[in-house]
Amino acid sequence: MGSSFRFKRFSVQNELSAMKVGTDGVLLGAWVNVSGEETRILDIGTGTGVIALMLAQRHPSARITGMDIDRDSVEEASANFANSRWSDRLDALLADFRCYLPDVKYDLVVSNPPYFINSLKAPDERRTTARHNDTLSHNDIISGASGLLAENGRLAVVLPAEEGIAFIDLAERQGMYLNRICRVRTKPSAPVRRLLMELSRKEVSPLEEDITIHSGNEFTDEYKALTRDFYLKF
Repeated sequence: MGSSFRFKRFSVQNELSAMKVGTDGVLLGAWVNVSGEETRILDIGTGTGVIALMLAQRHPSARITGMDIDRDSVEEASANFANSRWSDRLDALLADFRCYLPDVKYDLVVSNPPYFINSLKAPDERRTTARHNDTLSHNDIISGASGLLAENGRLAVVLPAEEGIAFIDLAERQGMYLNRICRVRTKPSAPVRRLLMELSRKEVSPLEEDITIHSGNEFTDEYKALTRDFYLKF
């Protein structure tokens, strides 16, 4: 799911104000619970840094690292971070998450991960890396995040519905449990297209939510309410 809207709370001189962003990342960045108590947040596969920037806007003080294996993405994210008002709390890191061994624990790990598993590759290598999980499997994300999270830390991801169900099952086998889930539909009559999920080591009855993006040719009030802090159009 994609969008051509533009973020509105960044400086008009900021290059990011003209950056096209994807709906999946915006949904995750706006939906994930940010209590204000988090001190360190990690965004895996940060791309241009959209989710990291959204979390910096929403959180008053957390230190946020956007990590990516693609050098061009890290350079772009780094420039976007530097041009934002939260530059002192944002870092862009070129690294392979599978080999990442930091000296700190994270309170929140977020990711809009690759999800195409056995499909045709795009001719653009950068796009292929971002969309296919050959370089970062869902198992890699779960096991890696589990090792990086603080005791009460959370992992939050957005995935297509089918892949999301499999992700939940895979996580449970590694001691990570669904705590919160939001089913995303593009319109009221459509099937669930995406799942927004928060997981932790705590086994609880998950909080279940639903959101629909469009009603007719308009965006729904619930989608506007969730994302209005980030879109010029809203």
